[in-house]
Amino acid sequence: MKLETKKQIQNRLRRVEGQIRGLQTLVEKDTYCIDVITQTSAIKSALSGVEDLLLENHLDTCASSQIRSGNIAKAKQEILAVYRLKRK
Repeated sequence: MKLETKKQIQNRLRRVEGQIRGLQTLVEKDTYCIDVITQTSAIKSALSGVEDLLLENHLDTCASSQIRSGNIAKAKQEILAVYRLKRK
C-alpha cells in the first residue's frame, strides 16, 4: 500500500473512531433519535470513503499487477466481488 494512501486511511479511521465515540455518547444521553440517525449516516459515509481509498489502492497496485502478470481472471474476480459488496 502506498504510504500516502495508508496515512489517509489511518486519518479517516481515526475520525470514524471519534464519530463512533460521539455516537455512543449520544445514545447514553438519550439524544433525539433523528440526531442519532444523522450521526450513523455520517459514519457510514465516512466508512464508504475509506472503502473507496482501499479500492483505488487495490486497483493501482494489486489488480494492475495481476493484469500485467496475465492473471486477468483473478483481478476480474476480485473487482466483481468488491462491486457486489458495495451494491449491498
